[in-house]
Amino acid sequence: MALRTAITRRILTSSSVVHASRSMSSWWKNVEPAPKDPILGVTEAFLADPSPDKVNVGVGAYRDDNGKPVVLDCVREAERRIAGSMNMEYLPMGGSNKMVEETLKLAYGEDSDLIKDKKIAAVQALSGTGACRLFADFQKRFSPDSHIYIPVPTWSNHHNIWRDANVPQRTFHYYHPESKGLDFASLMDDVKNAPKGSFFLLHACAHNPTGVDPTVEQWKEMSYQFKVKGHFAFFDMAYQGFASGDPERDVKSIRIFLEDGHLIGCSQSYAKNMGLYGQRVGCLSLVCEDEKQAIAVKSQLQQLARPMYSNPPVHGALVVSTVLGDPDLKQLWLKEVKGMADRIIGMRSALRENIEKLGSPLSWEHITNQIGMFCYSGMTPEQVDRLTNEFHIYMTRNGRISMAGVTTGNVEYLAKAIHEVTKTA
Repeated sequence: MALRTAITRRILTSSSVVHASRSMSSWWKNVEPAPKDPILGVTEAFLADPSPDKVNVGVGAYRDDNGKPVVLDCVREAERRIAGSMNMEYLPMGGSNKMVEETLKLAYGEDSDLIKDKKIAAVQALSGTGACRLFADFQKRFSPDSHIYIPVPTWSNHHNIWRDANVPQRTFHYYHPESKGLDFASLMDDVKNAPKGSFFLLHACAHNPTGVDPTVEQWKEMSYQFKVKGHFAFFDMAYQGFASGDPERDVKSIRIFLEDGHLIGCSQSYAKNMGLYGQRVGCLSLVCEDEKQAIAVKSQLQQLARPMYSNPPVHGALVVSTVLGDPDLKQLWLKEVKGMADRIIGMRSALRENIEKLGSPLSWEHITNQIGMFCYSGMTPEQVDRLTNEFHIYMTRNGRISMAGVTTGNVEYLAKAIHEVTKTA
C-alpha cells in the first residue's frame, strides 16, 4: 500500500511539473511583435543604410547646419552652476515648484492674474507626451463619458495616448490637401456640430505634422465658437519659441482663449525649445475657477502620477528653472531659440528656391507658408518611397519633412531629388 501511494505521488508530481512547465512556456505565446513606430522606424532604416549620400529628414530633433545635435550655451551654463549643489533626492509628486512656476509664466504671462490668484493647477510632467497622457487619464477619471476631438492629421502619438487612456476619439477637419493649408471652413463646421461641452485637442503653434497654423483672426473665431458651444480646449504646446523665434508670438492662441475667459488645459515641453530631448521635462496645467478648485485638481493630478511614475526626474527641471529664473540666462535662451527658429526658416526658403530653380511645374509656396520644425510637403507615400530607394533620403511616408535635417550642405541634393520624384505628378 505504501509503495503504491509513493508511486502515485511521484506520478502526480511529475505530471504537475510537466503541466506547470507547459503552462509557463505558453504565457506569452500569443504576443506578436508590435508594429514599428512610423517615426522612429525611419531613423533605424537611415542608420542601416551604408550610402554616403544618405539624408535623414524624418525625426523631429534639431540639428545645426552641419547636421549635428546641439546643446545650448544657456543649458551648459545652467549645468555648470547646478553641478556643485545638485542632489539626487526625490522631487515631490508634482515636481519642481520653481520649474512649474517659471513654465506657467511662459504660457500664461509674466503678470498673469491667473497665476497671482492661484487659479492654475499645474504639475511637472514627463515632457509633452507625459503631460498629454496625464491629462488623458484625468479626463477619463473625471469626465468618463467624454470624447476627445483630434485634428486630422496630428502627431501620431496623440492617438496612442488617448487610446491607452481609454478615452474615445473623434476627429475634426484641419488640413486641406489641395491648398496645403488650413481647411478652416470645415474645421469650424466640426466645432459647431460637436456636442456641447466637447473636449478638443489643439496645437498651440507649429502644428505637427503640417506646419499649418490658424491666423490670429481665425483663433479668435475659434475661441468665440468654443465659448458658444461650451467646449474645452486642451492645447499641446511643444514648440513655444521654436516656431517663430518669439515665445510671446507663439503663445498667442492660448492668450486669445484666456482673454475670452476659457478654462483651458495646456501641455508644455522643453524638448525642442531648450534642446532637452532626453531629459523629459514638461508641465501640465489646468485653469480652474478658483484657488480651492486648483488645489483639488492638482491633488488629483498627483494622485494619477503616483502609480504611473511616482515623481518626475530632477536634473532637467533644475536646468529649466536655472535658465528661466536667471535674467541673463533667460536672455541667452531667447537669443538661442531665435537662432534655431531662424535657421529653420532660412532652410525653408532655400529648399523652396532650389526646387523652383529646377523648373518644377508645381507650387512650393507652402514650404515657406508653413511654420515650425516640419514641412508637410504634399508628396505621396510612393514618391517618398522613391526618395528613399533611389536617393537614400529618409522621411515618414506621409511626406513630412523635418526641416531640422536640412542643411546648406544637403539642401540642393534634397531639392533635386524632390523635383525628380514630383515633376511628373
